Amino acid sequence: MQNAASPAAYLGGLKGRTKTVVSSLRRAVRAAAQLDEQMKWGHLVYSANGPVCLIRAEPGRVLFGFWRGQRLRHLEPRLKTGGKYEMATLELRGADALAPGMARQLVAEAVALNAQLGDPTDIAPPRARRKSKAPRK
Repeated sequence: MQNAASPAAYLGGLKGRTKTVVSSLRRAVRAAAQLDEQMKWGHLVYSANGPVCLIRAEPGRVLFGFWRGQRLRHLEPRLKTGGKYEMATLELRGADALAPGMARQLVAEAVALNAQLGDPTDIAPPRARRKSKAPRK
């Protein structure tokens, strides 16, 4: 569904269990907070003071990721860390599920973290490494 022009088109192109899971997550995300919803990088991205979460349907799995997900692992230990920023992603395969209440709680906390800490993508660029100089004699 990387070519979907809108979130509704993205959802409309899904089938079966994948569509059910994505629909459930999307409803939970939209119920949790006032977020901007858009298609970005071929999947659903939700923002409030910077990116908050994403929903990505892939063959055989659905990913539910958070830009500040490493700070949410106390709520959902299945979040796997990785990537830039403080990313962590929940991978839902087969009969895996996430209760809508937990999805809403994760989103609400991620939004609160963005409100408190700012846009997670606004990290200072890395400092240039100083070249070591040989001591002068």
